[in-house]
Amino acid sequence: MPEVRVSHLFKKFGNVNVLNDIDFTINEGEFFTLLGPSGCGKSTTLNCIAGLEQPTAGSIAVGGTPFVDTERGIYVPTEERNLGMVFQSYALWPQMTVSKNLAMPLSIRRASRGDKAERIHDALDKVGLSHLKDRYPHELSGGQQQRVALARALVYSPSVLLLDEPLSNLDAKLREQARAWLKRLQEDLGITTVYVTHDQDEALSLSDRIAVMFEGHMAQIGTPKEIYERPATAHVAAFVGSCNFFTGKLENRNGRICQVRLDNTGAIVTIVADGDFTIGQEVTVAIRPEKLAITPEAIDVAGVNVLHTEVLTRSYVGSRYEYGLRLGRNVVQVVSADGGLDGAVRLVFDPEDALLYPGVTIPSQEAQELMTVSA
Repeated sequence: MPEVRVSHLFKKFGNVNVLNDIDFTINEGEFFTLLGPSGCGKSTTLNCIAGLEQPTAGSIAVGGTPFVDTERGIYVPTEERNLGMVFQSYALWPQMTVSKNLAMPLSIRRASRGDKAERIHDALDKVGLSHLKDRYPHELSGGQQQRVALARALVYSPSVLLLDEPLSNLDAKLREQARAWLKRLQEDLGITTVYVTHDQDEALSLSDRIAVMFEGHMAQIGTPKEIYERPATAHVAAFVGSCNFFTGKLENRNGRICQVRLDNTGAIVTIVADGDFTIGQEVTVAIRPEKLAITPEAIDVAGVNVLHTEVLTRSYVGSRYEYGLRLGRNVVQVVSADGGLDGAVRLVFDPEDALLYPGVTIPSQEAQELMTVSA
């Protein structure tokens, strides 16, 4: 399966820039996800690859074949790109059986009757629905409709598979099952796949690599582990997974060892960080809830950062407890297996488990309401 190369892609709708210098390469056989909030440009990027949108500038090539090159005046129509696409709505024809839905793209490509039958059987067998070939879409569950849409995208052996939030219409449990099934299928087929979602769990569990997008820009491209554990910016850290943020000033630095005075309490914490930080600079400290530990006030802890806090809330969520702790005017989110913590406690974390970013990150209004305690 070929690689996909998107180079310096721009897209305008009227006077609004929705894509700004989008540039990435998807390796052959890779599961590559475009992740970001609504309106960030991820679906527009996918539609440009599919040929459903024409870029304002830039180029797109698949397997070395140029599909779009605005400088050279190249634009290959959608139907000539041999790309398979699954839409969020599935877009199944309700008046056609499952078999006839799959036959339609083969008829457009003038496949013979014998070739059609074989391809339809093989595609439905891949998604485990060959026994439902004579049913109509309204006779199928949401998960089955999603599989039919995927089989239709695969039936003509596309070079690349494009998926635009195909699991968003499923309920939580079915979506979890569909993720595992889709990942196995993609690995078995070895097909280059471009996946669009705003769901971070989907992105982390399915992808070989993820591109995080905000407001038409690429914020970071990396493996799921890189994106989660070493987010390039505070905005990426906030979007992918839960994260606590504290503002402060850099008090001292010795190589990678940085000491930061927190604005909310005046406490000094030590953080191991790379980057060009200078003493006196305003910074943002980010810490994942699972990187924090809660200990009773009576227990001494050495070699880690210690913050004096107070338990505000405790919620049992099955596999763990989720705590809200008061730290100055902030509420810190922490997860723990211990459900018996209460009152005054110590919040501890290793210097290498925190992230440091230049500048002050101001949370959105919704996040700020959740994070801030009234004086």
